[in-house]
Amino acid sequence: MATADTLMDAGFEVIEASNAQAAQEILLHRGDIQVLFTDVKMPGSMDGLQLAALVRHRWPHIQIIITSAHLAPESESLPNDAVFIAKPYGEKAPALAIQALLA
Repeated sequence: MATADTLMDAGFEVIEASNAQAAQEILLHRGDIQVLFTDVKMPGSMDGLQLAALVRHRWPHIQIIITSAHLAPESESLPNDAVFIAKPYGEKAPALAIQALLA
């Protein structure tokens, strides 16, 4: 939630989802999503890496940022062009990563 607040303070519209299924529902109904920011560990049957792979497949135009404090995924397990940010990260790191992806 702190990251969402920081991103909103940076001027981004943030839509939060409690799990991967909720994120999929949002993506199905919103065509204006530009970036997915997900943690590897998520509640539910799908983790953040699986969600990112699904998003890359179904919505290839969406940029993807993946984060985790527990593991650094091998580059081959990340979707093409996805960015990984290890936790803990600086407060501005997510916003800077998004700005770079959207530039």
